Amino acid sequence: MIPLTAGNTRVKEARKLHRRSVRTERRCFLADGPKAVEGALGTVLASGQDCVVEVFATPAAASEYADLLGAAPLTLVDDRAMSGLSDSVSPAGLVAVCRFLDAPQPTAPRLLTICADVRDPGNAGTVIRTTDAAGGDAVVLAGDSVDPYNPKTIRATVGSLFHLPVGVERDAAAAVRAAQAAGLTVLAADGAGEVELFTPAADELLARPTAWLFGNEAWGLPDELAALADHRVRIPILGAAESLNLATAAAVCLYASARAMMNG
Repeated sequence: MIPLTAGNTRVKEARKLHRRSVRTERRCFLADGPKAVEGALGTVLASGQDCVVEVFATPAAASEYADLLGAAPLTLVDDRAMSGLSDSVSPAGLVAVCRFLDAPQPTAPRLLTICADVRDPGNAGTVIRTTDAAGGDAVVLAGDSVDPYNPKTIRATVGSLFHLPVGVERDAAAAVRAAQAAGLTVLAADGAGEVELFTPAADELLARPTAWLFGNEAWGLPDELAALADHRVRIPILGAAESLNLATAAAVCLYASARAMMNG
């Protein structure tokens, strides 16, 4: 098989999926790198279709990851074509064109993460990965949050995007109300919260089915959105640091919930 070049029509059409508007129109996205491709190849959609439409690989990557690719629909491309398909500084040589996942939200979740106006793809991807690691059931990217199919978001999930449902809700308040309607106690992570994590009062709350609500990286949660939560919970700052970043705060809160559930 002769590798396709950057000027090939199929390569150029796939490259357009770097744009959110094109992803939304075609309902396809790019999964970049071996971990993302592995997760995509192991995913079958609710419709019965395979998640992966096509895998582009350089000859060197196709040889290196031959066991992973197996019977995948494989197309070889040259290095220049791959550099246009991948947004990584050092491409691994594997990019898959995937169908939107459209995984249904769980009917009886125990642990849910709601991200409101989280705009950094690395942060969003890390929160998805952390929710997965902590045994969470789903993530909702609410308000003006980053696209879950942004290539940087997908890479930061390290495959977790394919392990649990990730929903999008433009109305952050509606996401909070939907969680409450599903029987979840909504806890807003807030540095000025009335409940301190790692206290008996917090432990009592965490024993219930919970939705954690996290805000924007720079300005946190708007007061009107935090007010919709059932409780505001603060992480104690024991040293001189002003605060924790979003991904770290989410990890602390989600694992506190995981611990409570394990002990419950």
